[in-house]
Amino acid sequence: MSAALQACLVSLLPILAIMAALKDLTSYTIPNWISLALAGAFAATAVATGLPGSTVGVHVAAGLIALLAGIGLFAIGWIGGGDAKLLAACCLWFGWPGARDFLLDTALAGGGFALFLIASRNQMVRAFVPFTGWAGRLTTPGEPAPYGVAIALGALIAFPSSEWLSYLHTSY
Repeated sequence: MSAALQACLVSLLPILAIMAALKDLTSYTIPNWISLALAGAFAATAVATGLPGSTVGVHVAAGLIALLAGIGLFAIGWIGGGDAKLLAACCLWFGWPGARDFLLDTALAGGGFALFLIASRNQMVRAFVPFTGWAGRLTTPGEPAPYGVAIALGALIAFPSSEWLSYLHTSY
């Protein structure tokens, strides 16, 4: 496979993660097609980069474990269904131990995002900055947090240290 094709395929993880974050931020939903596209892009990228079968198996296992955990978190009402699927699709890309770093980065991004939401939902802040539209909903006290934003940030933070960049050819 050409290095340019590999680069395009590898770039789909951050591109689709950003799309998921923007969609969740503005609509509180993550379309299924984004998680499915991430899974399909992983398969195509694994083939294009020659990822060994045993490594693919580890990635699939990480994705399945994350999906089961996500379903559990969804069942108890801690995250949305789109969040669970996005988390699993990202873990598919990171495999193990990369998923550990991705999940830690996601948790830290989620904490930072939660602090931002707490601050922006303060009545005094809302009095000085009149948010409207999706930003108004986002900063309304009692609204849920679009956790897809934290998942996407976690993926973007973890991506540069993932194995994917090492599979790219450095000469074009």
